[in-house]
Amino acid sequence: MNFAMELGLFWGFLGFNPTADRRRGRGRWIFRWTLLGLVLVAALPRIALGQIESVTRLTACPSQYGRTDFVIMLTAEWSSSPYCSAEAQLDLDLTCPSGKQLVVPAFFEHGTSGHSSSWRARFTPVEAGAYAACFILANAGQTNVSAKSSFQVAPSNRRGFLHAGDGWVLRFDNGEAFRGLGENVAWEARNNDDSKYFRDLQENPRYHYEYMLGTLASDGGNFFRTWMCPWNLPLEWKTVANTNRYRDDDHYFNGSAIERLDELVSLADELDVYMMLTLDNSGDLQGGNWRRNSYNIANGCSAATAQDFFTDPRARAQYQDRLRYLVARWGYSPHVAVWEFFNEIDNLMYGLPQRIPDEVITQWHTEMAGYLKSIDPYHHLVSTSISHRPVAGLDQIASLDFTQRHIYGHDGRSQVATFPSVLRQSLAAQAKPLVIGECGFEWDWNRNFDDYASGMDSDFKRALWLGLFSPTPILPMSWWWEYFDHRGMTPYLKHVRSVLDQMRSAGHGSFAETQARWNGPPAEVLAVRCGETVFTLIENEGTNAIAGGLTLPLERGHEYRISTYDPERDATNSLPALNSGAKPVPAITVPAENFVIVIAAPTGRRK
Repeated sequence: MNFAMELGLFWGFLGFNPTADRRRGRGRWIFRWTLLGLVLVAALPRIALGQIESVTRLTACPSQYGRTDFVIMLTAEWSSSPYCSAEAQLDLDLTCPSGKQLVVPAFFEHGTSGHSSSWRARFTPVEAGAYAACFILANAGQTNVSAKSSFQVAPSNRRGFLHAGDGWVLRFDNGEAFRGLGENVAWEARNNDDSKYFRDLQENPRYHYEYMLGTLASDGGNFFRTWMCPWNLPLEWKTVANTNRYRDDDHYFNGSAIERLDELVSLADELDVYMMLTLDNSGDLQGGNWRRNSYNIANGCSAATAQDFFTDPRARAQYQDRLRYLVARWGYSPHVAVWEFFNEIDNLMYGLPQRIPDEVITQWHTEMAGYLKSIDPYHHLVSTSISHRPVAGLDQIASLDFTQRHIYGHDGRSQVATFPSVLRQSLAAQAKPLVIGECGFEWDWNRNFDDYASGMDSDFKRALWLGLFSPTPILPMSWWWEYFDHRGMTPYLKHVRSVLDQMRSAGHGSFAETQARWNGPPAEVLAVRCGETVFTLIENEGTNAIAGGLTLPLERGHEYRISTYDPERDATNSLPALNSGAKPVPAITVPAENFVIVIAAPTGRRK
């Protein structure tokens, strides 16, 4: 029964008859009109609430893989927050040119419960062609659907979103291969850094995203990892810490964090660098950070302990609403490459008075990764990370696209030489690649890195080269970004990028491990076949130069152009052409504590 029918019945129930009422007296006439007015006023919320009022597409000419914006005006009611999807949820429902159905979450912008409010949808079309669209509002137990509309999306040559490939590469929607090359840029300069020896350096205000990512991109990098925490992009933090860049904010989401993350994603788009966004740090649920954490029962949620964050139904629902907001507001960007749930979750498990059981962490990640995959229309990559303690069952979660570990040296003992075997063993054991999301010669920020600066620099370089010649889609990423910038190390990325681009071009994104035999003093030798071209890395860890010959796995009957690349001098040297089945490449000299890359590319001539 609709409202008009209900009103007619009520009208009859009152015996409402204007002509008769005038005859019977003014009092009865006033009484019935007043009662009718009260009924109409009481009914107004029923008419207005849960209604989509207007939909405006702001993007006049949508294009494939370009952002298309909508603004939606609606009236809805909520008791706690418009970000609580159980109370108010708005989705863009699409029929794609292929006929595929797609649902894109929308997000609240401003307004109040029971009155007109503004919402937004940011959509990136993956297909070109004609789309049919409508918005669906779920509110107060009812569903309201907007009028249907259509729009045309022009094709483009953009590559699209990144997805899992094989152990060596990620793949864009258009099939192009990608390998991440970069570093951690976990946060912008803090106003009270806790480094013992480099506080002034790390508090230097020049270390903001515009400078750091601009430098990364100009030096050949294409990937970085950054955190959300109380001092950086503090989306859920009402009280921020150790920063003048962000402000305390009593709203559900921190407005200064929203503004800066909008800017960061736009900057990544502009510079064409890809981001792993770390949603939480293990320290966020410990000590002073836990006391100010939005999930703490003392701050209005329901988690009495850090473990309750993972097990309490209300806390889990609140976290899912956060994921929904992230997808709705920033999921449109292909340059948000990876959602990473936690930085070093094992440090939280073992850092509390009572250890959190492995199954609690694994079950939570299974639930959240599955939920995130279900609401993300672009299927971004999803991961989480550990420091060094395995978590039972974590690596087997199907919705986590790759595993992630952080590997550091300590007390002058480098761990970088283990990277090739660690990466290969992990891929063989898990059938999914491992990413070394943090690495360095030393993890302890209370040490004076200048005491072993050569070791710091060496591990920065070695991690990149050993990663390039090992199965991992994102090359190992160094920590200590301010220190390496200060030492002028980031331009070294250009040397790695030049070889990476040659490998990708030669094999059209195909990387396959092969075997080459070094005939000389001890050296680390790693060989990769990219199409018909063989790239071989020879590492000399010794303090003296070495020389030897190299036998390569070349196709019989073909001639190969041979060249060597010395990354320390950024110099390429051409050697005589080699026929397959001939003697090894002779007289290759590898400088002390350095690399040489040998490239054997077919000339197209048969012998």
